[in-house]
Amino acid sequence: FKLAAVSRLQAKELHDLIAILDLFACELRYRLTPLPELCAMAAGSGHGSVSRFFRALHAELDRQISPDACCCMNAAVSASHLALPTKQFLRDLGRSLGRFDLDGQLREIESLKENVSSAFSKLTMEQDARLRSYQTLGLCAGAALAILLL
Repeated sequence: FKLAAVSRLQAKELHDLIAILDLFACELRYRLTPLPELCAMAAGSGHGSVSRFFRALHAELDRQISPDACCCMNAAVSASHLALPTKQFLRDLGRSLGRFDLDGQLREIESLKENVSSAFSKLTMEQDARLRSYQTLGLCAGAALAILLL
């Protein structure tokens, strides 16, 4: 059941990340919102672990220990409790933010959004069968343990 919960959590994180990447693209395209403000908006957009991550990134950018957005992103990713695929996608986002002009950043965000969407669709397609098998294995293991104890 724990494996099923982890799989559901990964799917939720990827879904939240897609929504935040949409927000980033829109804000950069139409308002040229600075990165700390984007992180604050992303933190306020939800209640999950991805929102908590962007709250921590906003705090990291406010402290400005390192002026580089990539270093701040890596520090926030290291301190977060996100699933591994989500961490890798966020590191990729950190490498592109603040390094290119507006068009380059928008292209990188769209490319990353496609990669996250691809991973999300792959995870959800396999999720039903995998979760059923995880839960069946858990029930069978519990029944086997109960038989052994009797």
